[in-house]
Amino acid sequence: MRKRRVVILGATGSIGNKAMQVARALSDRIDIVGMSTLRNVTKMEKAIREFHPKAVCVVDPVSASNLDRSLGKEVKIFCGEEGLVDLIVELTANIVLIAITGTSGLRPALAAIEMGRDLALASKEILVTAGSIVTRAVQEKGVQLLPVDSEHNAIFQCLEGRSMGEVSRLILTCSGGPFRSLPSEKLAGVTPGKALCHPTWRMGRKVTVDCATLFNKGLELIEAHQLFGVPMSRVEVVIHPQSIVHSMVEFVDGCILAEMGASDMYLPIQHALMWPERVGPPRKPLNFAVLNRLEFFSPRWDDFPALRLAQRAGESGGTAPAILNAANEVAVEAFLKKEIPFPRIWGIVEEVLDRMGDGISAPDLGQILETDAEARRLAAFLCEAPLLSSR
Repeated sequence: MRKRRVVILGATGSIGNKAMQVARALSDRIDIVGMSTLRNVTKMEKAIREFHPKAVCVVDPVSASNLDRSLGKEVKIFCGEEGLVDLIVELTANIVLIAITGTSGLRPALAAIEMGRDLALASKEILVTAGSIVTRAVQEKGVQLLPVDSEHNAIFQCLEGRSMGEVSRLILTCSGGPFRSLPSEKLAGVTPGKALCHPTWRMGRKVTVDCATLFNKGLELIEAHQLFGVPMSRVEVVIHPQSIVHSMVEFVDGCILAEMGASDMYLPIQHALMWPERVGPPRKPLNFAVLNRLEFFSPRWDDFPALRLAQRAGESGGTAPAILNAANEVAVEAFLKKEIPFPRIWGIVEEVLDRMGDGISAPDLGQILETDAEARRLAAFLCEAPLLSSR
């Protein structure tokens, strides 16, 4: 049986680590031919020795030089963000897993599509900022776009074999984050340490804070809109603390299909890398006898305005989602550095949206990247001068 040749961009992050677990368990089915890291040479060196990829990319030039000194004779090493694209072009692969936080995975994602590679997408920012460009390229090249986010992977599974004309609405589930029951007056006292303690999932720092503000779910609203071609008005969010139901699809006849499973990113990663096959045995089978209850309730829209802001940006379209995403990334970084309080994240994003307006209605890639940079500059300014705003 021929192995699937896989490239993992972001191999040393949380999603990348899970992907390597999948490859380790399915070593007779998966061959990792390439991988990348920002600067974690220690983890990368261990991964190279285990999986023997043909080429790797280390984005940070100093770290790339360090790796080259220790392993340069064993593997081809690219560096810099342009090296991510070079890595894709260099390798013959069946599927590329994009697990890089932020928009730096956009160019290599487009390069992978251009090369005719299927795309397993864990970086939601790519579809949020450039969804129309990515989905159009996927259609033109005839490749498969496979969502890795547990919610979108769940919807993808529920929709297999169905026409979108049969769909009434998509329902994304949300754990609610660590502060779902915290009184609104106490949100100002949230520290980075508290925000980084998610009750269900283990993730990177940025996405964990996004889960606390609900911006993660806001970005996922836009991602679902772009990925499945459903109007924003037909994508909803429901709080589900147990994180057993990963998302649901309601059809026009009122029937609802839900995908359920353990709270483990291993499952959607394996599904994406092995699609359309299903491979057993189950890693963590559900025991319904010990599931005491499954709860569902509405989000606190007023206390957690991220969902409202994401709906606004998604409905505006164009570069508005890129503005939202860029401002949020800058604000989260400032919060983690203790430069702004927790609720200020929402305020900064809203101010940047207000000041930059709806942006460009049908942008090309260059305009998206220019808008992204402009939004980051404005957000950084607002982080440094928080008293200019009453929010």
